[in-house]
Amino acid sequence: MQDKRPSAVPANGAIASQITLPIEGMTCASCSARIERQLIKLEGVESAVVNLAAETADVRFDAANISAEDIKRTIEKTGFSVPERLIELSVEGMTCASCVARVEKAVKQVGGVTDAFVNLADERAQVTVSSARAADIVRAIEKTGFKAAVIENVEAFGTEDDHRASIKLEGDLTNMLFSAALTAPLWAQMFLGWLGVHWMMGPIAQLVLASAVQFSAGFRFYAPAWKALRAGSGNMDLLVVLGTSAAWGLSAWRAVLHGTNDNLYFEGSATVITLILFGRFLESRAKRGTTGAIRALMKLRPETARVVSADGKEVEVPASSVSSGDTVIIRPGERVPVDGEVLDGDTYMDESLLTGESLPVHKTAGDMVTGGAINAGGMIRIKATRVGQQSTLAGIIQLIQNAQASKAPVQRLVDKIAAVFVPIVVLIALVTWAAWWLAGAGWEVGLINAVTVLVIACPCALGLATPTAIMVGTGVAARHGILIKDAEALELAHKADTVVFDKTGTLTEGKPRVVDIHTQHGSVAKILKAAASVQHGSEHPLARAVLARAETDAIALSAIQEFKAVPGKGVEAKVARSWVRIGNRPYMVDHNINTAPLEEDAQALEADGNTVMWVAQGKNLLGFIAVGDVEKADAREAVSTLREMGLKTVMLTGDNHRTAMAIAKRLGLTDVVAEVLPDGKAREVERLQKQGRIVAMVGDGVNDAPALAQANVGIAMGGGTDVAMHTASITLMRGAPQLVAGALGVSHATVIKIRQNLFWAFFYNVIALPLAAGGWLSPAMAGTAMALSSVSVVSNSLLLKRWKPGA
Repeated sequence: MQDKRPSAVPANGAIASQITLPIEGMTCASCSARIERQLIKLEGVESAVVNLAAETADVRFDAANISAEDIKRTIEKTGFSVPERLIELSVEGMTCASCVARVEKAVKQVGGVTDAFVNLADERAQVTVSSARAADIVRAIEKTGFKAAVIENVEAFGTEDDHRASIKLEGDLTNMLFSAALTAPLWAQMFLGWLGVHWMMGPIAQLVLASAVQFSAGFRFYAPAWKALRAGSGNMDLLVVLGTSAAWGLSAWRAVLHGTNDNLYFEGSATVITLILFGRFLESRAKRGTTGAIRALMKLRPETARVVSADGKEVEVPASSVSSGDTVIIRPGERVPVDGEVLDGDTYMDESLLTGESLPVHKTAGDMVTGGAINAGGMIRIKATRVGQQSTLAGIIQLIQNAQASKAPVQRLVDKIAAVFVPIVVLIALVTWAAWWLAGAGWEVGLINAVTVLVIACPCALGLATPTAIMVGTGVAARHGILIKDAEALELAHKADTVVFDKTGTLTEGKPRVVDIHTQHGSVAKILKAAASVQHGSEHPLARAVLARAETDAIALSAIQEFKAVPGKGVEAKVARSWVRIGNRPYMVDHNINTAPLEEDAQALEADGNTVMWVAQGKNLLGFIAVGDVEKADAREAVSTLREMGLKTVMLTGDNHRTAMAIAKRLGLTDVVAEVLPDGKAREVERLQKQGRIVAMVGDGVNDAPALAQANVGIAMGGGTDVAMHTASITLMRGAPQLVAGALGVSHATVIKIRQNLFWAFFYNVIALPLAAGGWLSPAMAGTAMALSSVSVVSNSLLLKRWKPGA
């Protein structure tokens, strides 16, 4: 939602604004014409062009007479919708939680903005808009004293951002060393005094050194402080400026007017600035560590790819220029540049950085490969399927970045506290000054203690406590094949007390095979031909098993008519003018088909964990096909691990009760809900929730999507469908049930870090402020403590990098 053309000057001399809004619901030219007519009627609208193909409306208007929100409402009154969109921005200059609160407040006041989240740790803002323009949001942020820019390409920005962070880190180091060099002589006289050597520089010399530190190295604090004041707010920089300027000013007054070394605090003001600069340097370096997972993923995709040209020649081109359908050659030891399907060749792929799977995965013709994986075997040729921003790697990077930019529910409380933190600290400082003065200690003593209060207060630690833990937690989870959609899911997952598993494709391989065929009328070939013909083209695992057997037996399929699917029961179609039905027992009962003659054999196979599909033609039972699935290697261990964690485990399946219980027994499951229709899975999750349980639902299929959405935490297997993965709040990049415990475990570990960080941030201020106000700390000691508080919070978050599934 950005300006497409520069603003123009209309006839009346006013500056015209322009906005491009997305529109949903248009189906023909009359729709776009109707919207244009309604917009042109609005007072203040100069022109309106609605593009049916692009589904957008370009409107130029006089902002003095009409707003973008008015234009949006007009489009909606016409019968169409303007969907909300997400705008991502980089925000430079924030130093503490108070800055975050100020930016969020300013952005939310822009008309057409529905929500805004600002992250101090990665200096980004995610703004949800209905009609607001990106330019207006940028201006609103800049009015608060910060620099903002729209992020057009998130992945490219990540690379640029890493480069900027490196330059900033070098600048922080240079500034800190410069400040330390100027402060060193002041430290020397203090240390010598401790050793009994009475040497002091002259007051003017001290003034020169301290002034250079205060207004050269320390200048970086003044601009943000002034901008915060102009915006009617406060931040950490303001506290530093007030404190150090007061100490410097008192000392300068004494040095110039009295020419004495008595009661000078130059080393205090200079030391505070030097230590805070040192803390900022350590903090910046530590914060870079929180985005290590993103940087590692961005380095996975090679810059070039070998593409086969139209004349069959091998051509090296930029990886970004590969198109879907191109044939790409990947040699041993090279990284895969794009997602694709193997055309020929046989190899092993190292996908560890993408899925967390340490062992190379075998790939041959027909298998899919993922961009970023390493070809650890022979040369292969692939057909590019997903490229650029549609690739799996780009999707993973986007998902992690979104999660790291999102805000955990607990952070909202912290933000409310941070919004009033600086004014409260200033008030405490004023009270401290007045109290010491009135107590007879003198205004100078009171001022120094007030300075200590200002310097030691640290809203930085509060602002960094939650986002740094979220960033490291989502990053380390991604390295182990666990993708977390947002901070809310990460915080909520640790509360889950019940894990509900879908069976097929989740606890089992999801690749069933035909294990037996029993006939009542006709031959085995006749049943296979009828069943495979009706199920031709189906993606259901049971249907694929039947089709695979028919292909193995070289059975030619018949044409079908009037295909129908009955969810949770079966399918039917006309084959050679007679209805063929394939499904479960209730489906046969619905059509008055007698299964009694083969029940004994069917029940015996079901007792072994196989699924029986009955096949009937007209009213005659042809027989049944028994299909068996294999439990995943780590399924039993996964269930056992979750039970050891104190979690209730439940298996949901559409299979009959006998089959379900056989599989559950092998997996060590006792809670089983069988013969559940697809819509019934969501109801079962809701039933558990009504019992007061926090439910994590694990599934991989389209029919699991409603249950994943209903659950408190939806966990999708990465080997499953895109629908399931988009619905779920957590995605497992490989189909290993054991990763479910890992997903809940990383949530638990992250929440512990958040609580530790918040405890220390609050505890630090609760203890430090009274000590400072009571005169038990010097400004230099306060500066040290303040600098280390933020560093300790970020460093504690970085300890999450040690986390491993099962740890």
